[in-house]
Amino acid sequence: MKVRFNRTALQDALSLVTSIIPSRTPKPILQCMKIVADKDVVRLCATDMEAGITYTVTQVEIDKAGEAVVPADKFSSIVRESFDEVIELETDENAAHLKGSDSFFTIYTQDPTQYPAVPGFDGDADIEVGLDRLQEAIGQTVFAAAKESTRYALNGILWEVHGKKLSLVATDGRRLAKSTLPLEKASREPEGRTIAPCKTMLLLEKIPARDKATVSLRFVDNHITIACDPVVISSNLVEGNFPKYDDIIPKDYDKKLTLPKDAFLSAVRRAALLASDDSKGIKLSLKKNNMVITSRAPETGDAQIDMSVEYESEPIEIGFNPQYLIDVLRVLKSSDFEMHLGQSDRPGMFKSGSGFLYIVMPVNL
Repeated sequence: MKVRFNRTALQDALSLVTSIIPSRTPKPILQCMKIVADKDVVRLCATDMEAGITYTVTQVEIDKAGEAVVPADKFSSIVRESFDEVIELETDENAAHLKGSDSFFTIYTQDPTQYPAVPGFDGDADIEVGLDRLQEAIGQTVFAAAKESTRYALNGILWEVHGKKLSLVATDGRRLAKSTLPLEKASREPEGRTIAPCKTMLLLEKIPARDKATVSLRFVDNHITIACDPVVISSNLVEGNFPKYDDIIPKDYDKKLTLPKDAFLSAVRRAALLASDDSKGIKLSLKKNNMVITSRAPETGDAQIDMSVEYESEPIEIGFNPQYLIDVLRVLKSSDFEMHLGQSDRPGMFKSGSGFLYIVMPVNL
């Protein structure tokens, strides 16, 4: 194989491809990536045996087709530190040679036939959705998924297709985020409840944004394949039963107010500065046209922030983990949002636009 790459295009591809490569694995070949030069494109492939990615690089000149398996971290580091506009890659049976204007690197390779197969996108798409909308929905939900849980279903994001709409839902048992977006195409709804791993969703979120870019998805057995030129991502789905979250969405709340996102985020952050490590809570006290946010730590002191709000319902005091409020406020796109409350021992509900819903359990202060 002999190829000349545009270094910037190659580095963009490597930043995404190498993000899937495991730092520790009993199979050293999984810390490598496969490079395939064919006709007028080069494909970079990587997998951790649960998810796989293929990135097609078109800004290349190919003198000789071929394939090689190279250590991903070393290859990526060489490209990242280079300042050349063009990098030349040439491989022989046991090594890859990278050449710049004033540099020459040799890194040893592994047998390409031993590298695991990385699935491509074969067949028609089951659904299609705009990349920008899907990435926004991922950002608005993935933070609420469980980081580590014995209930494996909570470690992923639920995909639900109903007609021409797609909903993504994530929960860790203490909070729940749901984002609904329109589909551009829906030829077949996935069977059962589809739960995609967070790692796969974060890969999808990193795909470079482009105007009117479309994501195509196929659901086959316990597998999801995602294509958005020039990237194809494949992944196993998460096994398990996702909670019936509709049962916990309040439908009888009578207290509602609209809050400015930035001002409320600032108030929550400031109140959290003196929240106790034990309670990890701040208190929201609401009465007519006024909200007071307070926190207290017996060994440190207390904080109080006053906000003028439009509120006409019954007074209420309710406590929340401030980090759970900060997390959701960071991902809201609109300048304001709705907060709905019931009783002090019932969850708070946040809404933004027509497609975003967030439920968070209160804390006892």
